[in-house]
Amino acid sequence: MKKINLAEAKHIHFIGIGGISMSGLAEVLLHDGYTVTGSDATATAVTKHLQGAGIPVSFPNAAENITNDIDLVVYTAAVKKDNPEYVAAGIKGKPLIERAELLGHMLKGYSRAVCVAGTHGKTSTTSLLAEIMVNAGLDPTISIGGHMLTDGTNYRVGNSEHFLLEACEYSNSYHHWHPYLGIILNIDADHLDFFGNEDGVIKSFRRFAENISGHLVIQKDTLGFEYVTRGLECNVVTFGKEGADFWLNNVQHSSFDVMKGDECLARVNLPLPGEYNMLNALAAFTTAYLLGVSPNDIAATLQNVKGAKRRFEYKGMYNGTVIIDDYAHHPTEIRECLAAAKKSVKNKLYCLFQPHTYTRTRNHFADFCTAFKDADHIMLLPIYAAREKFDPTISSIDLERGIKDAGGDVINFDTFKDAEEYLKNILSPGDMLITMGAGEAYFVGESLLST
Repeated sequence: MKKINLAEAKHIHFIGIGGISMSGLAEVLLHDGYTVTGSDATATAVTKHLQGAGIPVSFPNAAENITNDIDLVVYTAAVKKDNPEYVAAGIKGKPLIERAELLGHMLKGYSRAVCVAGTHGKTSTTSLLAEIMVNAGLDPTISIGGHMLTDGTNYRVGNSEHFLLEACEYSNSYHHWHPYLGIILNIDADHLDFFGNEDGVIKSFRRFAENISGHLVIQKDTLGFEYVTRGLECNVVTFGKEGADFWLNNVQHSSFDVMKGDECLARVNLPLPGEYNMLNALAAFTTAYLLGVSPNDIAATLQNVKGAKRRFEYKGMYNGTVIIDDYAHHPTEIRECLAAAKKSVKNKLYCLFQPHTYTRTRNHFADFCTAFKDADHIMLLPIYAAREKFDPTISSIDLERGIKDAGGDVINFDTFKDAEEYLKNILSPGDMLITMGAGEAYFVGESLLST
């Protein structure tokens, strides 16, 4: 692994070290020879793992955790300015750096950094590309915003010029990065609490594209394509359907030919359902090809990929019912996931959905009401607030009414336990239950499987 130039810092402290991205970066820096410490609100499986790896973690955040020997303090955009450790670092004159800016410094040490961006599919595509790059011997360092099903990790320490990184657009984090190769899987209206409107989202992706030095791999028919790609200095390579540089042909179920112009590069037999997963795989294929991996090697890896945790993840069987968990929390993701599931379910398709944030539920309310059309029965849980404060003006009860008005068969539950007891009485052999959302709906599926 390349040594990271971080102004000669030796001891780095992470506020909120238990976060999915923070934990991975902490371990990468530990492996690179830095002294790493951290803190979080409560102990979790992630913080226990970090402690086992040799990183001291304190609970909760407290001013005394900022010791005199700390050279650099890392925080996320979620950390408030009145956080006791943030305040203490300022008082003691310790340099403070936001996670995304830290990553920007880290990426300078890699001549072949790859950033995977897009409104949907980032974690899945990064996981697919990670498996391809590792199997091809590129030995990448990896940071993913989710866990790979191959080994359950969200990071890898490599010893090459390649750094593969999932690039989240929220709060424009990825504007700190200048990768050799960038991917834009798609662009959709999301995170409007930050971007304001669709135009704000498109402009953000344009800025990301301007920072790419080598290749931009982008879906040809995505929203804002012309604006994002116009006049870029990097090489623009498109993927998608016919007419793109790399395109899907002879699609049968989840198998397809990868075409480069009129040339068939390889036949891919993907073990993941849905057109959206095929497009994710095509983006990973295109990227790996540009990095010099042979088409046959790419296809061989894609034939055996497992994907990412909470992305159409098979959890088990409950009295003959298939239990699937999926992270889908935007109307576009919900439609694509349920459309894929509908093709494989033998009997009824049930969806237990927990809306994610009040602002997203309100901003996309009309689309949410029609997004569940492929589900035979929809069950709703209370909104998962995430970073937001309670908002009494929008709720799952409102969403229940909207789905009913759109013709959906839906019921709302106040508690996870109520939903679980209801499901016990309606699920039959041949059914499929998808626990869905970026919150904790999967608890219900796991509880059913434990009975």
